[in-house]
Amino acid sequence: MNDERRNKRLRLLISRLNKERKKQAKQIDILCNDFIAAQKDFIKSLNTIGFAADFYEAIAGLTELNELLCTAGNLIKDKIPDVNVAFFLLAQSIADGPQHDNFELHIFESDLAIDLEDRRIENFFTAELVGNIAKSNRVCTIEDMLAMGLAGSPACLEKISTAAIPLSTPASSMGFVLIYRSSRNQLTADELKAVAQITPGLGRSIASCRALVSSI
Repeated sequence: MNDERRNKRLRLLISRLNKERKKQAKQIDILCNDFIAAQKDFIKSLNTIGFAADFYEAIAGLTELNELLCTAGNLIKDKIPDVNVAFFLLAQSIADGPQHDNFELHIFESDLAIDLEDRRIENFFTAELVGNIAKSNRVCTIEDMLAMGLAGSPACLEKISTAAIPLSTPASSMGFVLIYRSSRNQLTADELKAVAQITPGLGRSIASCRALVSSI
């Protein structure tokens, strides 16, 4: 009888130990997964910071607008695979600053062709739409742009993944940079974050280039 009780208690103890081991193993798995996820996020943050540092180093000292935008466009294309880059800059008035009823367009294409039927997405951007996006001063998705007046061909727009990232200074909006590529390869949140991190400095550099031209 004593042996039977002893064995029963032993089996109960072993069962409890096994449950405890499984619980600990599960907790360790959760901790490991959290650690791995934190490492990945940290690496992504370092990559984004590294891109910003390289970007600002590359554009430092550039005083000619076309050279500045060419350098910026190529750096963005190097960072984001297969992307097309277009800078929409509000036309500049020496007296009144940026004008929302007119704009300049600078385009830098990916080496990978994108089928946009017979028209380019840039052709759908009117002065009113450009002004609306610039005044919003925030990252705009295709849905945002449609709400602001983008009137492109549905057959064209459904083939692309695109976003508009603001170019601004503390004083005013300079315009925005439009990035897009095939919808088969959607733009990611990390890619948009990387571009959004460099646009404030780029906006100030654009303003400096224009101010220098105006002073000559």
